[in-house]
Amino acid sequence: MPQDQAAGRLRIAVGIVTMRRPAILAETLRELGRQSRRADRTLVCATGPDDIAGEEADRPGIELLLSPAGMTRQRNRLLDAAGDCDVIVFFDDDFLPDPGYLAATERALLADPAIVVATGLVLADGVRGPGLSPAQGRTILSEPQHPNAGVPVPVYNGYGCNMAIRLDVARQHGLRFDEGMPLYAWYEDIDFTRRVGAFGRMVRLPAARGVHLGTKTGRGPGAPLGYAQVVNPVYLCRKGSYHWRHALVSIGQNLGMNLVRAAWPEPHVDRRGRLRGNLLGLLDLLRGHADPARAGRVRTADQPPPGVA
Repeated sequence: MPQDQAAGRLRIAVGIVTMRRPAILAETLRELGRQSRRADRTLVCATGPDDIAGEEADRPGIELLLSPAGMTRQRNRLLDAAGDCDVIVFFDDDFLPDPGYLAATERALLADPAIVVATGLVLADGVRGPGLSPAQGRTILSEPQHPNAGVPVPVYNGYGCNMAIRLDVARQHGLRFDEGMPLYAWYEDIDFTRRVGAFGRMVRLPAARGVHLGTKTGRGPGAPLGYAQVVNPVYLCRKGSYHWRHALVSIGQNLGMNLVRAAWPEPHVDRRGRLRGNLLGLLDLLRGHADPARAGRVRTADQPPPGVA
């Protein structure tokens, strides 16, 4: 085993998937440099050298990996590369962790070997709105927090923007991200963490805090995402990693929101594209042709302006 529990230490890798967002990735890497407990390895999986640029590309300790585009493909590349570690902590390239994030995660996993998936407390999530700037994220991180961080809380799944996976469980059971959802890997985090979580506990760690900026740059048109919002939950239910009740609620909420807002969309959301994707997904389900891999072939009639998704 790589770990040295007698010394109270785990070997931790941080894994980040990125594509076309070198500036925002640089902000996240700077925050990782402020961790009180440094990562043993920092792995960045990109689709090409231009995804990580400038001084961050030469920062000591950053290991650049290359992979075909796609969240599940890139995350599997990170899993393969972290073979000498006990834990991999997946961060989105726009997630700013509190300086104590990795230390809190390590304490929890050492204290309870039954924890196989741990996700942190998201203090603010820009994905639910127009997004947060790095300056806003750092302001939120600097605000005083309650000194009593609390105990781990059971959760249904890990949240992909920040989640720790105990690697020996994934290796032992041959668990990987489902590359059948290659491009718009909507709910790939739910699928993977629930399969890992079948062999232990999944928890939220209130002491592992961070801010998800929800940066909109680098995102594609809305139609492929809308397709995945309908097809992926059904695909996961058929696999057995998701419940039909949750899937129906998720599909209904997304379809309803896209339908209501299509006439008056938010400037940062391609609602019409998402709605078109939703309807194409429903049509494919009725025809028996639904396949998450088809999301990459769904396109809006009019491409949205850059930064809108």
